[in-house]
Amino acid sequence: MMELIDTPSLVVDAAALEHNLKKMADLAKAKGVKLRPHTKTHKSPYIALKQLEMGATGITVAKLGEAEVMRQHGITDILIAYPIVGKNKLDRLARLARHTDVTVALDSVEVGKGISAVGEKLGKKIPVYVEVDTGLKRCGRDPGDETLRLICELKDLPYIEIAGLMTHGGYAYQAETSQELQKFSQQEGNILVQLKERVRKILGLDIREVSVGSTPTALNPIQIAGVTEMRPGTYVFNDATLLQMGLVEETECALSVYATVVSTPAPDRFIVDAGSKTLTSDKGKLTQGYGLIRHSSGVWITWLSEEHGIVQLTHPHAYKIGDVLKIIPNHVCPVVNLADEFILIKNNKVIETIKIEARGKNK
Repeated sequence: MMELIDTPSLVVDAAALEHNLKKMADLAKAKGVKLRPHTKTHKSPYIALKQLEMGATGITVAKLGEAEVMRQHGITDILIAYPIVGKNKLDRLARLARHTDVTVALDSVEVGKGISAVGEKLGKKIPVYVEVDTGLKRCGRDPGDETLRLICELKDLPYIEIAGLMTHGGYAYQAETSQELQKFSQQEGNILVQLKERVRKILGLDIREVSVGSTPTALNPIQIAGVTEMRPGTYVFNDATLLQMGLVEETECALSVYATVVSTPAPDRFIVDAGSKTLTSDKGKLTQGYGLIRHSSGVWITWLSEEHGIVQLTHPHAYKIGDVLKIIPNHVCPVVNLADEFILIKNNKVIETIKIEARGKNK
């Protein structure tokens, strides 16, 4: 049946997927923290429900559109880890929050006012996580007086509940050693725990959740005292970036892009039918190209155009037109968002085709 897979295709090994889900669930249990996985990696209710079955307390999404898809499949505990701005989105939030335990991340009083208005409309408080910058320099204010002032303003809004402090330690992907990764893990956790204590002492507000993100820091077995929740996403599939960081084994990379060799125009160059519209142009700090070919002794996709993946070597190759290759993508999250479905296999047999129902739900 494997020869019937058309290319390019996203193919997921069911055994590796189950292993990854169990590994992170067990790690969260060992750390004594809640697991609220980020579904932006897989965008699949099928996998989100498996995560909940294995002990996740709820899910995280990036956008309202993803939340709406997940809610259609019966998932009711959802963190939207993104500020919600504008009337259209606030109206959608109101419809979602009417029958869903929805929490929203924010880093401004302007966003807080909009969410409080939704709460007033529904006659209930909407929980929010205050996002804090612990080093990524993306959303979130400085964890000192800036965030303290923000919380002081937010606590006066009548229809929101400040339920948590949140950060994303995406800078951990820059770690080149286990010692550096441990430092980044401690950084994201300790800053939030210290901020929580300042808020309690100065504002008299006891914030119940301290939520950290990123798969690299989640895979660090050391628990930071006071952290209550983690939100890894990439771990479900893993990718070449995590592989190059030494955090996972190749067998734990559950998703491969199957691609066919379509041209061998030179002894040291060949082309596959997966380009930037399949593999994405994201390139990690430690990766050497745009995807690692499995079982190839380190052959990478060298460069991409839209429909072509080009492999340039310093020596003659033995690849032939028609060969089907399995490629571990650099950054699996955008790769999934570029596809309509993934093919689930077990023991090298196709068992199911899963629609990626939340792909493209970027609003």
